[in-house]
Amino acid sequence: MAATEPELLDDQEAKREAETFKEQGNAYYAKKDYNEAYNYYTKAIDMCPKNASYYGNRAATLMMLGRFREALGDAQQSVRLDDSFVRGHLREGKCHLSLGNAMAACRSFQRALELDHKNAQAQQEFKNANAVMEYEKIAETDFEKRDFRKVVFCMDRALEFAPACHRFKILKAECLAMLGRYPEAQSVASDILRMDSTNADALYVRGLCLYYEDCIEKAVQFFVQALRMAPDHEKACIACRNAKALKAKKEDGNKAFKEGNYKLAYELYSEALGIDPNNIKTNAKLYCNRGTVNSKLRKLDDAIEDCTNAVKLDDTYIKAYLRRAQCYMDTEQYEEAVRDYEKVYQTEKTKEHKQLLKNAQLELKKSKRKDYYKILGVDKNASEDEIKKAYRKRALMHHPDRHSGASAEVQKEEEKKFKEVGEAFTILSDPKKKTRYDSGQDLDEEGMNMGDFDPNNIFKAFFGGPGGFSFEASGPGNFFFQFG
Repeated sequence: MAATEPELLDDQEAKREAETFKEQGNAYYAKKDYNEAYNYYTKAIDMCPKNASYYGNRAATLMMLGRFREALGDAQQSVRLDDSFVRGHLREGKCHLSLGNAMAACRSFQRALELDHKNAQAQQEFKNANAVMEYEKIAETDFEKRDFRKVVFCMDRALEFAPACHRFKILKAECLAMLGRYPEAQSVASDILRMDSTNADALYVRGLCLYYEDCIEKAVQFFVQALRMAPDHEKACIACRNAKALKAKKEDGNKAFKEGNYKLAYELYSEALGIDPNNIKTNAKLYCNRGTVNSKLRKLDDAIEDCTNAVKLDDTYIKAYLRRAQCYMDTEQYEEAVRDYEKVYQTEKTKEHKQLLKNAQLELKKSKRKDYYKILGVDKNASEDEIKKAYRKRALMHHPDRHSGASAEVQKEEEKKFKEVGEAFTILSDPKKKTRYDSGQDLDEEGMNMGDFDPNNIFKAFFGGPGGFSFEASGPGNFFFQFG
């Protein structure tokens, strides 16, 4: 008996010292100095490694420090030492829940309720764990439906209860990337990589953001790194393959375009567009590139359609608006051209864009006037002789006497055309008026009121004289031709 007494005294002394350390830990915990509290609880455990409450206290401290995996180990040790330790089960459940394992959390909270069925915290935490399982289930279904906004919503709700769950954060980040919210997605993935640089899922998401932002070469580097960490990472494997294929096709298309092989460039850009419909930014550029090819091939309607697809994917894509606007100008769709140039100028107020808008507005204004070239049936670069010949032909074609036997409706229409032909000749045969007309200036400023214009005077002046037509009236508004 005498030989065992010192050992018993040592054990009692150890317990007293451990309690002192625990009390000191409690004091620091109360002051929210969790690092010091952790140190003293560790000392208590070192003195008495089989005391469940010490592990429970250290688990609570680690939870406050956000170190949930370490806290989970302590909480589990506490209930192994004492299965009736309710707070131990609560802390184990809380750690499981914080790390995103809602099913394991439910088991811990159920055990706590078996020990104390009236425990309000256990009841509430059990409900929280079930809510997280429900959010997971909904998110899984909505991800399959590609309802990424709903998934982000579910993950935000789940993360309120599971703030340390990397899986939920990664799923949220992936969906943010799919929604084009790249900075947010990058931020989430980067936070995880700061804590765990080998996290393949986070590396994949970082690559995905770069891929969707058309930084394909950098994206491939992240996908390759993710595959080094997890060779069986299916998403990273597919994304890496798509990125490399997209980069190669786009570069081949660009090369063909520069070499003037527009047919091949069109085919290559079309093939590239079929690789990944989710890559909005790159596809917008590919549509714009193909639109440029179509404009070179003078397939202007196809070029407009491609540029429209580009701006549907990326409504900030200035180059696509400029390309489409030029195609609208070339097809004389001036209102549409003005609309595109206005969009461009609102975004980038440069002198060049201002001039392009001004030119389109001028052409629109000109298009709303009578097209005197069209009325005479001549090109805008027609010579003076061509204009005279065209007037001669059209004036004789539409002169009222030629249609005196027609219906009143036809006569009225021909009289209108006869007057327009005279107007056209008056403007286009006068160099000064022609210059003003071509530049889009108002002709009224020249003192020419076309409303009071008499086409018969022009006709007489043009056809009068030896060898021409003489023009005589046989009654008000009735005329006949007589050769001189």
